[in-house]
Amino acid sequence: QVQLVESGGGLVQAGGSLRLSCVASGRTGSRFTMGWFRQAPGKEREFLAGSSTWVSSTTVADSVKGRFTISRDNARNTVFLQMNNLGPEDTAVYLCAGGPGYVYWGLGTQVTVSS
Repeated sequence: QVQLVESGGGLVQAGGSLRLSCVASGRTGSRFTMGWFRQAPGKEREFLAGSSTWVSSTTVADSVKGRFTISRDNARNTVFLQMNNLGPEDTAVYLCAGGPGYVYWGLGTQVTVSS
């Protein structure tokens, strides 16, 4: 089993920044894809960014490219999402996911951006 725990969400003013963290524990193995999604009320879950150690690559969705950056600390099984220039449209629950096909999910952390 794998557990994912997010942290770093909160309330921020428009134009501000936040850095989210997600720690994976359990049977992650040496090659464990981790990524970030978000879900706003009434909207579908949206992929934001992913990090694969299998091919040593990162992917960022076009919708947030240039504002969001994904990075990871493999020694600590932690993935980060740096979010800059946030706007009210970024208000959502941000979820960490991992494993093949993102089979494992955290409970999420709320990000609220005030205008």
